[in-house]
Amino acid sequence: MKRLYHTSNTEVLTPDLSHSREHLDFGRGFYLTPLREQAVNYGQRFLRKGEEAFLNIYELDEDLPEVSHIIFDAYDSKWLDFVTTCRKGQPHAVYDIIEGGIADDQVFNTIDLYFSGVYTFEQALDQLRFKRPNHQVCITNQEVLDKHLHFVESIKL
Repeated sequence: MKRLYHTSNTEVLTPDLSHSREHLDFGRGFYLTPLREQAVNYGQRFLRKGEEAFLNIYELDEDLPEVSHIIFDAYDSKWLDFVTTCRKGQPHAVYDIIEGGIADDQVFNTIDLYFSGVYTFEQALDQLRFKRPNHQVCITNQEVLDKHLHFVESIKL
């Protein structure tokens, strides 16, 4: 089992893709991270707004032969192509689980400069290589969520 975290302003006992937004890094899906510190830090955005924040903890089955899965190991051209396609809402390859770096505010600023033509593809990649590593897991298939992601507990931050 792989331990994963999802921070929200509510407890999320049973993730549901109907609450997912479009045009995110890896498209519509339920986003988690294996990095507890990253999830706790994300909770600050809710607390700053005066909302509650919950660290929802799950375990994901690791033996998933029937599940399509892609991992982006680096901020590279393959990652940048996929993220920009998803952020624009364009059709892309469909995977049940997508893993890789997050296009946080600094990363997104680089992507925005690339979209606007200020940075070339190579300049954008060069800028991205210096960003602090982080990691996200996006599950895009409700059946995978229902069968393979198991709620462990929720901790109020």
